[in-house]
Amino acid sequence: MKRYVALLKSEPVLARLSLIQLIAYFGAWFSNVAIYTLLLEMGVSATVVALTAALHFLPGVVQAPFSGVLIDRFHPKKMMLITLAVEIICTFSLLLVTDVSALGLLFVLIVLRMAAASFYFTIEMALLPKILHVKKLQLANEIHSIIWSISYTLGMAISGFVVYKVGVSVAFIIDGLLFVLAFGLLYNLSITVQVNATSHHIVAMFKETLTYIKHDRRVFYLLLLHALVGLTAFDALVALMVHEYYTHLIATSLAIGLLHASRALGLVVGPMLIGNYMNNTRLRYLFMFQAAAIMLWAAVMPNFYLSLIASVLVGLCTTTLWSYTYTLLQHHTDQAYYGRVVAYNDMLFLLVAAVTSMMIGLYADAGVSLQVITLMLGLSFVVATLYYYWLQHRFELKEIH
Repeated sequence: MKRYVALLKSEPVLARLSLIQLIAYFGAWFSNVAIYTLLLEMGVSATVVALTAALHFLPGVVQAPFSGVLIDRFHPKKMMLITLAVEIICTFSLLLVTDVSALGLLFVLIVLRMAAASFYFTIEMALLPKILHVKKLQLANEIHSIIWSISYTLGMAISGFVVYKVGVSVAFIIDGLLFVLAFGLLYNLSITVQVNATSHHIVAMFKETLTYIKHDRRVFYLLLLHALVGLTAFDALVALMVHEYYTHLIATSLAIGLLHASRALGLVVGPMLIGNYMNNTRLRYLFMFQAAAIMLWAAVMPNFYLSLIASVLVGLCTTTLWSYTYTLLQHHTDQAYYGRVVAYNDMLFLLVAAVTSMMIGLYADAGVSLQVITLMLGLSFVVATLYYYWLQHRFELKEIH
């Protein structure tokens, strides 16, 4: 923990961006619990729940080829402010969704809000390598993951209680106000970076990036490696678990909040225990542990309390997997392509997450048990382990330290 505090003290821009992350992410999870609680109260099908989860990821997939080019052409602060403004408008507009007849509006608002959120994230992840040394970059990625996890933990747990006590509308209002606060903090922040002066058209830059990825095979395979972490997109799975197993024990919003909070506890604690010991060789063991934890979760799923414990184990290595594979990609990418490569990386990651969410719903509606679906996700990480083992022996990967 001391190394994170020391980095934030030495990098004031990173410290302010981290505070903005904390506020914005915390608010986002308020509305997330409210949205899934509202859907379950409406009595929608598993496919609709899964589609809602997928819509949280799909905008980032569609916009990535364009967002990467924009990031490499324009100043990051201006674009970040625009994305936060879009999130403010869309979040307050969620108050208009009150019944099944407004599902179309809900889907539109989710798409617009998540497009803005995804764009903001991509801008920031392309910005960090320009202002931080590679060792500091790894720590910054870990800090970002920890902030996401802390916000996820507290946001889900507190929102579950708030929704249970006073309803979904209050959660949407709190979320919107937190985005307003984040906007104000960013507006007063000075970010000094050099924007590439290029006369290339967007199409030319797009082709140039594809050529670069095609010729640097390490970058291509590292893109795929990070994307595999997207298999941990469990939002739809958790909502369906609550509906299937736990509603007779506990209120829906509380169960959703507690399950997400338990997993997020592992997400927070994991990098603090593991991060300082990570290297390229030990990464394969994290993939193996992730596979085992998910399969254990599948085995104990019908028992709510055992499922809470298993959720902690499921989250224990996820943050480090995400941050370390992301840093490996940044470390092996030429600086001139940071924005575009990061955008394509997010596109693949979000595509895997979206497909995972949709398949969970489709398999559930087809009669496949949630335990079998979860077991399949665990086996997918066995495949990921084998893939990384092959990648390590196929290419020489530079150590981050």
